[in-house]
Amino acid sequence: MKALGALVRRKKADIGIAVDPDVDRLAIVDEKGRPIGEDYTLAFAIRAVRPSGRQTVVCNLSTSLVVEDAAKEFGATVVRAPVGEAYVARKILELKAVIGGEGNGGVMYPALHVGRDAPVAGALVLSLLARERITVSELVARAPRYTIVKAKVERGTRNAESMGKVYAALRANFPEASADTQDGLRLAWPDRWLHVRPSGTEPIIRLIAEAPSSVGAERLIEEGRRSCAAS
Repeated sequence: MKALGALVRRKKADIGIAVDPDVDRLAIVDEKGRPIGEDYTLAFAIRAVRPSGRQTVVCNLSTSLVVEDAAKEFGATVVRAPVGEAYVARKILELKAVIGGEGNGGVMYPALHVGRDAPVAGALVLSLLARERITVSELVARAPRYTIVKAKVERGTRNAESMGKVYAALRANFPEASADTQDGLRLAWPDRWLHVRPSGTEPIIRLIAEAPSSVGAERLIEEGRRSCAAS
């Protein structure tokens, strides 16, 4: 991404696009050579599709609020699914969603097929820029900014029962938050959230938080750490 940013500045390009090795996820560098974060890939794709108030957008539980902000611009409903492409795909099919994806840069556009697809994401992003006739950084500036903080703790010998105690402690600490238990525990407020879940690939517990500031996100992560340590 650093090399791509330098190339964008050197060539005075409008946008830089990076994909992962199997070309299902896409990341964006703005016209100033700055990576804007993979969550904006899906947010931009939603703005390109312009879902109506009768349509649904699907994302996973760890996807940024920038995606919800994008959908709400058009009055669309956002539904969250457990982390993982397959879970998002099933929910898209179940709800006949107009678009979906994950905050890792994976866009799923069912008008073509229900799978993450970086070229499709790129086409949607470019069509949005062409239609709006503004820069990437201007698009980013239109919506509120958030900071995501990710952390992990060793899972150790914790089983489902002890993880349940972690979740119960967090819910007791934050009784005002809305709770989603589809995939671990996600506690949400209007402008922030905390997601605590055991990894499916490593012996760790993943802690992901988002808030308007890094301080706010770090505070949520620390609460997650304390609850894990106490169980």
